[in-house]
Amino acid sequence: MVKFAYASILLIPAAYGFAPSITSAPVLHNVGNAISSRPAFASDKRRSIAPLSMASSSAMKMSDAAADGEKSLGSKIFEVYTKTANAATTLFPLWTVLFTAIALKKPSTFDFFTTEYFTAALAALMLSMGITLTPQDFVEVTKEPSSVLMQFSLCYGMMPALAFMLGKAFGLEAGLLAGMVLVGSINGGQASNLCTYIAKGNVALSVLMTTATTVGAILMTPFLCKTMLGAVVPVDAAGIAKSTIQVVLAPIAIGMTANKFFPKIVKAILPFAPVVGVVSTCLLVASAVAQVAEPILGAGMNLQIPVLLLHLVGGIVGYWLPKLTGFGEVKSRTMAIETSMKSSAFGFLLAKLHFGDYIARVPSAVSVVWMALTGSLLAVVWRYIPVKEDE
Repeated sequence: MVKFAYASILLIPAAYGFAPSITSAPVLHNVGNAISSRPAFASDKRRSIAPLSMASSSAMKMSDAAADGEKSLGSKIFEVYTKTANAATTLFPLWTVLFTAIALKKPSTFDFFTTEYFTAALAALMLSMGITLTPQDFVEVTKEPSSVLMQFSLCYGMMPALAFMLGKAFGLEAGLLAGMVLVGSINGGQASNLCTYIAKGNVALSVLMTTATTVGAILMTPFLCKTMLGAVVPVDAAGIAKSTIQVVLAPIAIGMTANKFFPKIVKAILPFAPVVGVVSTCLLVASAVAQVAEPILGAGMNLQIPVLLLHLVGGIVGYWLPKLTGFGEVKSRTMAIETSMKSSAFGFLLAKLHFGDYIARVPSAVSVVWMALTGSLLAVVWRYIPVKEDE
């Protein structure tokens, strides 16, 4: 967290350096003329007004030219950055594939990304979303709990059942089937908040849904695994709660507080938020993949396809079911991404710690890649599909 705080401090002056400066418009003050005892004729009025108008016009032009000269370099640099950042954000799926390929080809590339950096990257991801939010956003969301309840049922109702059916349909052995069900039974991933932001969804709603399913995982994940597999998955409830506060809630709260009390700083940093989110997500995916590169490469298409379908079909159902039951476009997009993108890294950890069969962790490792690709693809597609103002 110290490294993350240091990086955040460095980001502030950088943002101010590249953000376009705000130059106030020149203010012209009228100067009273001496009172003449003789009557003023029209020609006299024109003669007296003309020089003042010309002087004012000339002063305005000189002031504007000076302002343009002052901000031209910064504005041009910022404009180039904005265009580059938009292009980079749009290519989010490509970066995911590239980082995954590097992690599979040479896992040692990401050995530097230790647990401390992993935690800092998650916190940076959450902070980049937090500065886009205000407390009022959450107040508005809590007025409609039906959205959260709908997504919760998709996460812990539809997804575990879909994972079980896909595993059976593709004839997966017991260990792989257990891993599939575990992936379907875990909470929504934090990267969904970034993808929701890119897809023009409701970020506050996404954060609230992620938090709800993360807290719900304390009870729902072991319950579902015991019910569907006959095996209990121990969950460190205190540990999950602590991690949720540190990695999700605290950075978001800091971002929202900064947005409220330091709006000028946030306004300068805000254009950098999507880039920070994309970089953080790519590093998180690559790090997770690098740790289990061998089992991912060893997994055949018989496992790759059902894992891909789990996230893809989950996203499709997560969009159309809310849409057909009366939810608007923005909420439907948000629920689709939240349903599709599971916290696969958490699933891998649970399988590693609590499943005796080594092969049970492989579905989670494969899921890390397909989850990120599916969610990012949905986000980029929706980014270019406009949303009606009333939705």
